[in-house]
Amino acid sequence: MKRLKFILSFAATLATPLFVFGGRQDEVKPKKRSKGFLIKANESRFNEKLISGKNQNDLKVSSTDTSGDLTIFEYTGNDKGGPPLHIHFKQDEVFYILEGEYLFQVGDEKFNAKSGDTVFAPRQVPHAFAQISNRGKMFYLFQPSGKMEDFFRKLAAVSGILTPEQGAKIFAEHDMKVVGPPLQF
Repeated sequence: MKRLKFILSFAATLATPLFVFGGRQDEVKPKKRSKGFLIKANESRFNEKLISGKNQNDLKVSSTDTSGDLTIFEYTGNDKGGPPLHIHFKQDEVFYILEGEYLFQVGDEKFNAKSGDTVFAPRQVPHAFAQISNRGKMFYLFQPSGKMEDFFRKLAAVSGILTPEQGAKIFAEHDMKVVGPPLQF
């Protein structure tokens, strides 16, 4: 009996540091902002306009605001179409449609989405969207943030039309992979 008591108390002593310090990401990560903020309509978090072709991505909540836990963009589409079918290896993605109509593919399923609809694309599942209306607007978020802010900055810096090879390279540099063409509608 004494031996069992000794083993249990010894195991508890060894486990204490793991319980107290293990898995405490808030002690490893930088602290999150302690104050909120307001981003006005048609503005972005750091007053930068990330324009790719005729479409604009405004950063609303940055990874620096959330210690990398979350990034939110507002997309304004002035052109039909969308990105190629792709996979995010490390992020889930959520789309909330504000205006217009979209076709989504998530895995093998296709969805038509319009104002007020939400689409969830889990990490490691192929997905794409195509704006099928002349104009569209949506919020989309990445959880965790990963390298997505830098991805959209790189796209905005490209002059002209991206070749499929250039696009695949930029996707790969940001923990994603192109696995198919853009959606046809």
